[in-house]
Amino acid sequence: MYLEFRHLRTIRAIHEAGGLARAADMLHITQSALSHQVKGLEAQVGLELFHRRTKPMKLSPAGLRLLRLAERILPEIAAVEEEFRALKSGRSGRMHIAIECHACFDWLLPVLDGFRHAWPEVDVDIRLRLAFDAIEALRREEVDFVVSSDPVDLPGVQFTPLFDYEPRFVAARGHRLAGRSFVEAKDFADELLITYPVERAKLDIFSGLLTPERVEPRGLRQVELTEVILMLVASNRGVTVLPDWVLRDVKDHPDYVTLPITKGGLSKRMYAATRDEDSLKPYVAHMMRLARTEPVKLQRA
Repeated sequence: MYLEFRHLRTIRAIHEAGGLARAADMLHITQSALSHQVKGLEAQVGLELFHRRTKPMKLSPAGLRLLRLAERILPEIAAVEEEFRALKSGRSGRMHIAIECHACFDWLLPVLDGFRHAWPEVDVDIRLRLAFDAIEALRREEVDFVVSSDPVDLPGVQFTPLFDYEPRFVAARGHRLAGRSFVEAKDFADELLITYPVERAKLDIFSGLLTPERVEPRGLRQVELTEVILMLVASNRGVTVLPDWVLRDVKDHPDYVTLPITKGGLSKRMYAATRDEDSLKPYVAHMMRLARTEPVKLQRA
């Protein structure tokens, strides 16, 4: 037996209409064509599908079995068709995000909240387990949007600038360097540096200053949460370096001092990495715009 979706739609339409004439109108075909289709389907099944002498027409036991199949399958087909239409129009898709920046949650969560309201049909997720192999995950299509401060030249991957930021030195108000106007690489040599638990190459203070200057801190302590890092710093248990958007509530706090790194300040740039073929999708472009504006609000706060 060979069934097509049109056969299931025919069974459902005749059941709902109660006769061939109204069902033909519902299906936008002639009554003759519909009658021919029913006869062909009955020939395949080898059983009558309708009791034709009743008004309205009623399904036979075999017809009822096909109706149950139609009621299960056709809504699923309609849902898939709608998904495809949404994908084609750019209203639907997937936005799985990986981040190479612990502190990015401060601005990323408001971005995602705005994105969710604008694109309710896009599947949004943050893939934390992929955070430190994020670019390879992007190339394997496991994620779709990577937040990174380390652009690399890879075929098929675009790095789009989002915003510039300033990593700043943070210490307790009574720290020995609190009275300085800025700090230099050599000032870290006697300090316990508290960082996020990531490799040195992905830490701004190492990539932007300490590694080029060949300066090694007295010690390193890795801490997962920004709040815990700041608590330890306030207790004079070490110093840290954090991006300016994190420090909006710290810069005027009596427990802390924040200083530029080097006389001219350290400057870094955040990027969004996407696959080439995704860059022109409307919801990806909107995500880019939100990711550019929200961090700037925090920097100015």
